[in-house]
Amino acid sequence: MEKLFDILLKNRKILHDVLHKTPREDLFKIPEGYNNNIWWNIAHVVVTPQLLLYGLSGRDFTIEKELIDKYKKGTYPDGEPSKNEMEKIDAYLFSTVKHIQLDFEHGRFNTFQEYMTTPKIGLSNATDALAFNVFHEGLHLGAILALKKALDRDR
Repeated sequence: MEKLFDILLKNRKILHDVLHKTPREDLFKIPEGYNNNIWWNIAHVVVTPQLLLYGLSGRDFTIEKELIDKYKKGTYPDGEPSKNEMEKIDAYLFSTVKHIQLDFEHGRFNTFQEYMTTPKIGLSNATDALAFNVFHEGLHLGAILALKKALDRDR
């Protein structure tokens, strides 16, 4: 478990750096051939563990349901977020990981509804969900790197 959280936090640090070092206009631009942007990918990885861990464990989310509904699987960018929304997602990059870690330590994910992910990886418990989430965030980091390359190409 410790290694999973270590990897997750390292990925979140990279996402935090991308968020703060990418020109604002590039965060929201959707390059030709793509259906989302850098910002959506960052917000999406923040909300996904809420669904995978809290939702499948029957627990209350630790972030606003409006954000989850806006950035969950199957959604697409819809204009630019407010400054307040951006600040929330930025803060949630790290605070949600800390919250998940504490909830694991306190045994709050003992009940779990099995789930088959889109890439056909079955999740039987919260540890499976956390491991899948690390994989999922790596996929979205790859998507962000591809988006950055496409934005540079289109200049």
